[in-house]
Amino acid sequence: MKPAALFLALGLAAASATSAPAWWDAGHMQIAALAWERLDEPVRAKVDALLRVNAEQYRLWSAGAPDEATGRQYAFIRASVWADEIKDTPGYDARDDKVDGPEAGRNIGWGDKLPHAYWHFKDIGFSEDGTPAVHADPVDAASQIKLLSAALAPGSGATDDVRSYDLVWLIHLVADAHQPLHAVARSSVLRPGGDAGGNFVDVQPATGEIIPLHAYWDRLLGTGSTPRQAVKDALGRDPAGTDPKRVRPSAIVLPGADRARAAVADPDAWFAESAALARRYAYAEPVRSGEGPIRLDRAYETAARSVARQQAAVAGARLANLINAALR
Repeated sequence: MKPAALFLALGLAAASATSAPAWWDAGHMQIAALAWERLDEPVRAKVDALLRVNAEQYRLWSAGAPDEATGRQYAFIRASVWADEIKDTPGYDARDDKVDGPEAGRNIGWGDKLPHAYWHFKDIGFSEDGTPAVHADPVDAASQIKLLSAALAPGSGATDDVRSYDLVWLIHLVADAHQPLHAVARSSVLRPGGDAGGNFVDVQPATGEIIPLHAYWDRLLGTGSTPRQAVKDALGRDPAGTDPKRVRPSAIVLPGADRARAAVADPDAWFAESAALARRYAYAEPVRSGEGPIRLDRAYETAARSVARQQAAVAGARLANLINAALR
């Protein structure tokens, strides 16, 4: 979703975590670029074969690549944003797509035309004023990462169509799991049903505009990108076959992933980590006790950028570990 459209969507009174992506395109593609770098070469070939099952999408994902090898890399990186794009794609119908409906947790492959917006987050409720906390839905990002991961392995019995679809969702959802505000819902006297991961909290960063807290965290890794630039931002170098003059210099370059954290394979643990980070950093002062719009100070913004970069690095490593383990 384009930033301008997302600002509008998030500003509506009816906004919720179901309408917001975790990380904007830049963040998702940077995480995918990190993961691609860590995939075993034989696994890369299997990944590429699965992505090619959806030939129409593959042509779009690999477009602009200077050669076939780079096209494989671009396709993987660009596929990372597909699960957000379908929220606004004709043919995908959210009207009957309910988290408590019989089709909420289905896994049927590319023929599925439900956008499953509730797959993108897990609401771990908390409260700081004694208001009862909300509870996570039975179908959420954690439950689906487990389901799709199990089906991705060749011995699962799932068709290649289903495994291809599952791979694309996993590239996206593992990144979602590491955006702290996709793991929490803060309940309060004013918002007893939860704040939808910060969507109902308005903040004003140093850039001056007033935006939802959730959107502020979504954009910490950038607001727009291409696969070419994502490699530059994530790895600090140009992609293979790229003309360096066509890639703007990067001021990002993600850090190395903490080895101990990268080795954690349980999605529930990922969301517990993200929820703890949200409470410590996303809801830190001045957000914790402020009333919107809340002006963010330098200390808050510096810490937020650091947390986002560390989370992206760990997400890339964990995504690669998940795919390597499933497809070796």
